[in-house]
Amino acid sequence: MSFILTSDEKESLLKIAENSVQSMTLAGERNPVTGQFHEGRLNEKGGAFVSLYVKGELRGCIGSFEGDSSLAEAVNQSAASATHDGRFAPLAPDDLSSLEIEISVLTPLNRIRSKDEIILGKHGIFIRKGLNRGTFLPQVAEKYNWSLEEFLGRCSRDKAGLGWEGWKQAELYTFEAIVFGNLKSRI
Repeated sequence: MSFILTSDEKESLLKIAENSVQSMTLAGERNPVTGQFHEGRLNEKGGAFVSLYVKGELRGCIGSFEGDSSLAEAVNQSAASATHDGRFAPLAPDDLSSLEIEISVLTPLNRIRSKDEIILGKHGIFIRKGLNRGTFLPQVAEKYNWSLEEFLGRCSRDKAGLGWEGWKQAELYTFEAIVFGNLKSRI
């Protein structure tokens, strides 16, 4: 991956995410990203996912691939949305004291023709067939100790709704991510 972030850029993105989560949880509204950042990467278009953990349990994970917004805005929007991820109960004010945030800044999607092009732990996957879509971040396969077949099958079935082997008739894409976060939120 040729894309890198400085420690200051990572810290700025983490602060944006923390502020967004706190504002959504306490006031029900997203904090706007204000001003231009001196760190150029934060102003560039980019995709990101924000994962929220409370007491070590996933409580939200929302993101988008590169779109029209800056990387700073993508993190801000994803963090706000993750507080109300429909798969989990919304974050409550009491959750903030044990909140951990993980940010995955994404490279652009790369269309692949074979599952053999996927390197577990390095590549995330995006599966698309018609209106059905599903994605797993690169760290998911390692976290659950999945084989390549499990990674593809679970994404196809559980995320894209295509069945365990539906990925075989779908478009496959890989991407990489710069993953960072806090071990204990400063909120």
